[in-house]
Amino acid sequence: MRIAFLLGLVAALLGGFPAQADEACLGPIARNAPRAPDGTLILPAALQAGEVRLTYVGHSTFTIETPGGVTAATDYNDYVRPQALPDVATMNHAHSTHFTYAPDPAIRHVLRGWGRAGEMPRHDLQERDLRVRNVPTNVRDYGGTRVAGNSIFVFETASLCIAHLGHLHHDLTDLHLGELGLIDVLLVPADGSYTSSHETMLKVIDQIKPSVVIPMHWFSQSRLAQFLARLEGTYTVRTIGSADVTLSRATLPHRTVLVLPGDH
Repeated sequence: MRIAFLLGLVAALLGGFPAQADEACLGPIARNAPRAPDGTLILPAALQAGEVRLTYVGHSTFTIETPGGVTAATDYNDYVRPQALPDVATMNHAHSTHFTYAPDPAIRHVLRGWGRAGEMPRHDLQERDLRVRNVPTNVRDYGGTRVAGNSIFVFETASLCIAHLGHLHHDLTDLHLGELGLIDVLLVPADGSYTSSHETMLKVIDQIKPSVVIPMHWFSQSRLAQFLARLEGTYTVRTIGSADVTLSRATLPHRTVLVLPGDH
C-alpha cells in the first residue's frame, strides 16, 4: 500500500501516468508514424548531430525536430495538429485552419504571425538549438490589403534554414529577401488560388532559390500535379513514402521537390 501510494504521488507530481504508454512520449511524429503488422509503432531512429526531421502533419502544419530535442509545429490550429505538444508553435495567419484561439498553455512559446492593433509582428526566439524568426508579409482581405497579416517563419538549426511561407499572397520584395537570407528548405503552399497563383508561387521559389521545396496546402491531387508540372525542368520531383524526412547539410539534395504524404 505504501509503495502504491508513493508511486501514485510521483505520478501526480510528473503529470500523471499516460493513458496510452506506447504513444504518450513519442513526440509529434506519432500521428503519421508507420506501424508493424501487429500494430506496434515503428519509431524513426534518433537524430544525429547535424540532422533535422520534418514531418508533414497535414494542410500547412509540419513538425520540425532538432538534434537537441526541440520540436516546433507550424500553423498550429484546431483543424489538424501533431499528437504531442511542441516546444514552439507558430501560427502564420489568423485563419481558422492556420491558428487557434486557445493554444495549450503548456506550449512554451506561441508565436503569432500577424500584427495586433497596427503593430508589426516581430519574433526572434532562441530555444536551445533552434532559432525561430519571422518575416511579415501582407494578405488580401475583403477590404483590400491587410498589412502584416501573415508571416514567413524561418527555423534555423543544425546548419539548415527552413522557411514556411504560410498563407503568402504575393511575391517578395528585396526587403523580404534580405530579411529571409539564404534558405535551404522551403515549405510552399501549392493550392494555386487561396494563397497565390502557381505562377506567383513559382516566382517566389525562383526568388528564394532553395535547395529543397516541400509542397503543402494543395487541397487536391490535381492541384498538386499542376504545381509539380510547372516545376519540371528546374527541379527533380521525388515522392516520399513516409510523412517524415530527415535532412542534413551533408546530404541535402540539390534543386529537389520532396512530396510527403498527408492530409492536405
